[in-house]
Amino acid sequence: MFKPTPNPPDTVRKSSTMFMVAPDIDIESLLAHSCESLASASVMASDFAARLQGPDRHTVMALQQIVMLAELAVNRVLDTVDPA
Repeated sequence: MFKPTPNPPDTVRKSSTMFMVAPDIDIESLLAHSCESLASASVMASDFAARLQGPDRHTVMALQQIVMLAELAVNRVLDTVDPA
């Protein structure tokens, strides 16, 4: 059985590097990828909500709306990026 090792209080936690964004990726590419990911998540949530009824449908539709609003915000920032 897995037993986590407790961290001593004075230990500084380091970020995991298992999954990371390459440091040389430009901001415009990151924003574009984020926008595409959010658009995909919005479509998936909408498709999933179409299969539900009642409160569960409303919950998933609310999540879809939050994702859509995040997508709009990223799009707005992307519109202001000046490609180098």
